[in-house]
Amino acid sequence: MRKTVWPEHLFKPAAALAEPSRAAMLAALLDGVALPAGELAQLAGISAATASAHLARLVAEGFVAVEPQGRHRYYRLANADVAAALEAMASLMPRPPPRQRPGDPSLWRARLCYHHLAGQLGVLLRESLLQRGWLQLDGDGCGLSRAGRDALQRLDLLAADSPATLRGRLCLDWTERRHHVGGTLGRDLAHGMIDRVGWLRRRPSSRALTPTPLGAAALAREFGIDADALDAVSG
Repeated sequence: MRKTVWPEHLFKPAAALAEPSRAAMLAALLDGVALPAGELAQLAGISAATASAHLARLVAEGFVAVEPQGRHRYYRLANADVAAALEAMASLMPRPPPRQRPGDPSLWRARLCYHHLAGQLGVLLRESLLQRGWLQLDGDGCGLSRAGRDALQRLDLLAADSPATLRGRLCLDWTERRHHVGGTLGRDLAHGMIDRVGWLRRRPSSRALTPTPLGAAALAREFGIDADALDAVSG
C-alpha cells in the first residue's frame, strides 16, 4: 500500500497554534485590537522573553502583524481571514459543560469577534433576524431583505446611507456551536449597537460586551431577546 506523504507546509501552521501560550495570545487579539508584547505576555502567563519568541513565530507564520508606534511595537491579527480561521478551529474543540467553561463567563454571553457580535447574544440576534425575515441566507453568506434594512435603519443600528448590497457571512461561533453574523454586515451591526445607539458597552481590557439598561429593554422589545437570561440560553 502506498504511503501518503503530506507536504510539510500543511503542518507548520497547526504546530504554531498547538502551543498553549501562542493560542492564548491569539485569542486575546480576536477582537481586532493591537496589544504590546508585555500585555500579551501577561495574558498568556509567560515571561516577556518567551512571549517575544512566540510572537516572532506567529509573525513568521502569517498569523500576526506588527504595528510600530514610536518606540513601541503592537501586535494584531494579520487579517480577518486569520480571525475567521481561528474561530473555526476553536469550534472544532469539544464544548465544555456550562459549569466548566474556560475564562470569563461574560465572553460566552456577548463579545466582539474581530469587530462583530459573537457569543449567545450574537447567535440569538441572527436567529431573530431570520425569524423576522430581515436576514436572508445565501450559502455561507447573508444579506438583508428590504424590510430588514428599513427596520435596522429605523432603529439607527445601520446608517441611513447603508448600501442595499451590504453583505455578511455566517461565522460559526466557537462557544455556541451555532452561527452569528460576521463580515461587513456583522461589523456594522456591532458598531451600531455599541457606538450609534448605546445598547451595548465594552468592558475595559476585555472583548466582553454588556447590555446597557437601554439596550436590554430594546433587545427585548425589538428582537425578543432577554439579555438577563443569556446565561441560561445554552446551559
